Amino acid sequence: MTELERIAQELEAAHGGHPWHGPSRASVLADITVEEAARRPSPNGHSIWALVLHMRAWTGEVARRLREGDAREPVDGDWPVPPTPSAQAWRATIAGLEEAHREVMAAVKASAPARLDERGGSGDPSLGATTTYRVMLHGLAQHDAYHTGQISLLKRIYRDGVS
Repeated sequence: MTELERIAQELEAAHGGHPWHGPSRASVLADITVEEAARRPSPNGHSIWALVLHMRAWTGEVARRLREGDAREPVDGDWPVPPTPSAQAWRATIAGLEEAHREVMAAVKASAPARLDERGGSGDPSLGATTTYRVMLHGLAQHDAYHTGQISLLKRIYRDGVS
């Protein structure tokens, strides 16, 4: 198995498979209600909805970087503002994350193995412009595992009745 195939497998497992670290992102999100998604744990804390939008933004940005080469902030920003809560808006948010995942998987599969050691192109170093594609892709899997863990904790807190 090539490194790109391992990375693709890692991203797929974290998203909808059986990652070693716990439940996949899709399984954690599957039964979250609109109310749970929109609830903020504290005045300065991110809601589940905000976390999902953040993951969608960066997954899409990684896919774009693989296709185009330059590093920049995601089109929707680092922390997109959640819309007015509704079942339709929540479904659209989840669908957007699924689409971003498909885009990054297609971009990974279309990449040449030698590209893994290339730097992320031009742009702001604080946005990863000097990072290799290998580090960026492993970082995306780590980023998603981190935020999926946050979502899992919020879900448990909300359902256990802890305020």
